[in-house]
Amino acid sequence: MKDFLLTTPAQLVIWTTVLLVLLTIGWYVVGRFRDNADDDRLTANELLTNFQELHHQGDIDESEYRTIKTALGAKLRKEIEDSDNDG
Repeated sequence: MKDFLLTTPAQLVIWTTVLLVLLTIGWYVVGRFRDNADDDRLTANELLTNFQELHHQGDIDESEYRTIKTALGAKLRKEIEDSDNDG
C-alpha cells in the first residue's frame, strides 16, 4: 500500500485533493470576512447623525459640517430613493 501511495498518479490525486480542500477553506474564510465588512458599513444617514453630534459637541466647526453634509447629500438622496423603491 505504501508503494502505491508513492506513485506519481497517487501523489497527484492526494495533492490535488489537499489543494481543493485548502481552496474551499480559503473561499469560506474570505466569504465570511466580506459578509462582516458589509455589515459594518454605516449608512449616509447614520454618518450624518454622527457628524451632527460632533458639530453640536464642538469637535467640528460649521464649515466642516457643511462640507461633510454636502458630500453625504448625494449618497443620502440615493438611499432615500432606494428605500422608496423597495417599500
